[in-house]
Amino acid sequence: AMSQIATPEVVELSVADLSHEGSTCCPNPKANMQLWNMHPRVYLDLSRQREAHCAYCGRIYRLKEGEVFKSGH
Repeated sequence: AMSQIATPEVVELSVADLSHEGSTCCPNPKANMQLWNMHPRVYLDLSRQREAHCAYCGRIYRLKEGEVFKSGH
């Protein structure tokens, strides 16, 4: 049997899912995470990039196509 390499889960977010600073956190309610794969909260900044990944679990958080974060300054 071939060894299966787990592809990281991609969690697509809209701008409405981000904080007012443009960040999200993992574990995330949108990520469908179970209790066994929970880890300390990590904040991920999506204000300047469309994609960020969690160093703990490898999940990729990505802004949905067409979503643009505009900082409210």
